[in-house]
Amino acid sequence: MEFTLLSFHHVKTVSFWFLIGLCGYSFIPTVIVRVIGGKSFYKRNRSTGIALTFDDGPDPAYTPQLLNLLRKYRIQAAFFVLGSKAEQHPELIKRMQDEGHLIGIHNYRHWSNALLTPKKVRKQLQDTENVIVGITGSKPMYYRPPWGVINVFDFLLARKYQFVLWTLMVKDWRCSGGKERIKRKLLARLKHNDIIVLHDSGQTLGADRFAPRYMLEALEEFLAECKRKELVFLRVDDKIRLEAKQAEYVQHGSQNIEV
Repeated sequence: MEFTLLSFHHVKTVSFWFLIGLCGYSFIPTVIVRVIGGKSFYKRNRSTGIALTFDDGPDPAYTPQLLNLLRKYRIQAAFFVLGSKAEQHPELIKRMQDEGHLIGIHNYRHWSNALLTPKKVRKQLQDTENVIVGITGSKPMYYRPPWGVINVFDFLLARKYQFVLWTLMVKDWRCSGGKERIKRKLLARLKHNDIIVLHDSGQTLGADRFAPRYMLEALEEFLAECKRKELVFLRVDDKIRLEAKQAEYVQHGSQNIEV
């Protein structure tokens, strides 16, 4: 009995210090970049246009449909891809490039940086970068960590990659409510400078496998409504550059902003 009580106390102590360590390693840094942002951890600054971004692909069932939809509405988006999936479907990565979309990194596998050592995070990025360069010949410069979660050492990665977060998420990885729930939330919450994150694969932890079907249906109706309202869409890297140019002009007191 005494041994059991001591063991339980030991487990509680270890768990307590583990949680304290996890807070310092990941939770606090993630909260800081989500609330404060910063030049290297981009969310948005000025009203320049809406950016569409997609995570977790490429997916052979849904990504081609998504690319067809974006081509229909002449919108260039950003795809934050998993290196393991890009390796399996290089033709989809090549098509993204050929149709003018931005290809960024979303880790090699969909693992949280909170549970990875700095060395393993760097390997996730390097392995994915190698896959993308092998397919496209171009080095990816933009990175979105899975679930938007970072650890304290990821700040060092900002010297090499531009982190891109988001301002509008509608839980499109769930099937509940179908397309109507997704479309309703997109239209109700949309601002003219949002970075929207959606998902073109339902194969990650916590996602419903067939959720992208409803995302695509909702997105088509959402884009039709945006077209009717003549809303502007920008690729997220163009949005970043334009806002940097705006900031530079504002700093120098100029009103003439050129796209």
